[in-house]
Amino acid sequence: MNLKPGDVFTWQRTFTEEEILQFAQLSGDKGRHHMERDEKGRLMVHGLFTASIGTKIDGDLNYIAREMNVEFIRPVFTGDTITCELTITDVTPMDGYKRVAMKIVYRNQRGKEVLIGTSKGIIKDDAHSS
Repeated sequence: MNLKPGDVFTWQRTFTEEEILQFAQLSGDKGRHHMERDEKGRLMVHGLFTASIGTKIDGDLNYIAREMNVEFIRPVFTGDTITCELTITDVTPMDGYKRVAMKIVYRNQRGKEVLIGTSKGIIKDDAHSS
């Protein structure tokens, strides 16, 4: 794939209660705010589970993160549909790989930002990916 600054990729998902409970089991994070329903009957999604939406895009790009910086703006709850928008900000060809930088913005179904961040990493060239 010929990536260039300004390229934009998106992915979205809606979180279910079953997934939140599975993530709590897998991660060991069973904080009360994830396990007890709020006044509307929802569970709060783990921040790192929310951030994982972007890993689908990263996997499609064969991106290997070296650095990630995220800011959790507002909570995400079961039933929320979150869209991750990833924008390539820099691509530097190196010997056998590309250094890549990106910015990410996650928004809920109401268009409100829930998470923002940046990441830097690499994508190995096809000839060197085995």
